[in-house]
Amino acid sequence: MSDIYVGQIVLSINGVDYDVKSVDDTVKTGRVVVRTMNRAGKAKGTAAGMAEYELRVSVAIPKTGEPKWEAMVDAKLTVEPQDGGELRETWTGVSLVEMGSKYALEGEAVRDLTLVALNKYSE
Repeated sequence: MSDIYVGQIVLSINGVDYDVKSVDDTVKTGRVVVRTMNRAGKAKGTAAGMAEYELRVSVAIPKTGEPKWEAMVDAKLTVEPQDGGELRETWTGVSLVEMGSKYALEGEAVRDLTLVALNKYSE
C-alpha cells in the first residue's frame, strides 16, 4: 500500500531546500462569463482569461540562515515527491506577496508565505 502514495515532499527555491510544514496551491483560470442580450435569458458562453497561480507555503524558521523573503522576486519553486513519486511540480516567476509568522507553544515557529507565480509545469 505504501508504494501507491507519495510520502514526504521536498521544497526547493532556487536550488536550496527548506523545511516545509505545508504547501497549498490555487489556480485561477481567469475565465469570465459572456453575458449577452438574447431571448433565452442565459449567458452565451465563456471567454478565455489569464491564469493566476497562488501558493501558500508554511516554512519552519531556522535559527540561522533564513533567507530575505521580502526580496524574493522571479524565483523558481519546485515541489518534488520523494521515494519515486510520479509528478514534480515547478512554478517559475515566483514572487512574495504577503508574509506572516506563527509561534506556538508546541512545535517550531513558522513563516506563512503567500506567493504568486507566472507559470506552472508538471513533469
